[in-house]
Amino acid sequence: MTHPFEIELEATLPATPEQVWQAIATGPGIDSWFMGRNEVEPREGGTAAMETGGHREESVVTAHEPGKRFALRTPEAEDGRFMAFEYLIEGRDGGSTVLRVVHSGLLGDDWQDEYDALRRGWPFHLHTLGEYLAHFPGRTAVPVFALAPSGDRPAREVRQVLARALSLETPVAVGARAHAEPAELSPLDGEVTWSDDERFEIRGADGIYTFHHGRGVVVMFHHLFAAEADGADGAEAGWQRWLTGLVA
Repeated sequence: MTHPFEIELEATLPATPEQVWQAIATGPGIDSWFMGRNEVEPREGGTAAMETGGHREESVVTAHEPGKRFALRTPEAEDGRFMAFEYLIEGRDGGSTVLRVVHSGLLGDDWQDEYDALRRGWPFHLHTLGEYLAHFPGRTAVPVFALAPSGDRPAREVRQVLARALSLETPVAVGARAHAEPAELSPLDGEVTWSDDERFEIRGADGIYTFHHGRGVVVMFHHLFAAEADGADGAEAGWQRWLTGLVA
């Protein structure tokens, strides 16, 4: 049985409508704040694709009005499930922009858990978009994804392991300074800009680093802006080794 849902959020962003458009409606822009590696065919009826951990999901571009409106819709599954995303852009005085996001569709039998995860996730993603636009304007990132199972270990214990590896105390506080030196990778130095029960985010001079601990798994979504990050596969492999060794 399917269940309809709709999530609507609004954020004021420190960027022009053109900068926000580049961030939400182009592959390199989405790579710089959202999840996975992205491609967008810039036209109504075009294809948008996201690849995360070897899994590729495609959507159809249902609206493409540069600087104003961008929308996507996934194909319907056999049981009727689908998701639709709409982004509405409105410029404001002083060079800022209001972005309204509407995420809707039909969810399956586990709709309540899935809805709760989506509802909790969107404020975080819009926060990351704001961090990107405020601190890395005009730059694009190499996205890095890594995942490691944490087994039956309690979430609190997993969070403590992550925090210690990043020179952080628990509870992890916004504004705290983080430091880590993963083997074969550039050191991570930065400030915690987001912390909740499921994830925390660190902004460094050349990257935005996210550590997410869920049920039996730890996931990292990083956005690396440094020139040496052109070696995307090497960076992803290095972070994967670091994470696997940490939670093994």
